[in-house]
Amino acid sequence: MPETTIKILLVDDHSMVIEGMKAILSQIPSVEIVGAALNALEAIALLKINKADIAFVDINLPDISGTELCTKIKKEFPATHVIGLSTFKQRSYISQMIANGASGYLLKSANREEIEEAINAVMEGKMYFSSGINTQQESVSADEPPTLTRREKEIIKMIAQGIKSNEIAEKLFLSPYTVDTHRKNLLTKFDAGNTAILIKKAADFGLL
Repeated sequence: MPETTIKILLVDDHSMVIEGMKAILSQIPSVEIVGAALNALEAIALLKINKADIAFVDINLPDISGTELCTKIKKEFPATHVIGLSTFKQRSYISQMIANGASGYLLKSANREEIEEAINAVMEGKMYFSSGINTQQESVSADEPPTLTRREKEIIKMIAQGIKSNEIAEKLFLSPYTVDTHRKNLLTKFDAGNTAILIKKAADFGLL
């Protein structure tokens, strides 16, 4: 490998996404994958062993959110650039990742050319956003409610009623872990720091 090899860490809790990214990155001669993690804890452990120039971080992780992981990476490994990875285009996701130190934001539908372009851009100190993201359009959508799945709508109404996660899990026949993941996703979607703010924002949008 050339001395200018760009070292990449992949962080996503879906093995298929990681395998897909590996397949794409293997077609780019200038990069080397130094690790793949399924959660934030694994990601930090890998970074302590292997230096990475870029970490592709899924914004929805099982232990902490990708935005929180971004903060940790930039604090502990400031030389590592972070590129957010998601299926969501909402302004709140993008702004949170950038505010926490990310250098870019890619949709998971990105092709090889776009991924390579993102890698080169952030290595040059530039910001990069997926071509599927209209940053101007997203920036004026703060007054629009985030897009929620049917399950998220059910859960946010139960949260507003003061029902605990374990009770929600029982009522919806889900695991408490799954409910907690939905809760974290809702906090991220509404750009809410806690449950009280989440409920207020959801109420303001008429979702309760």
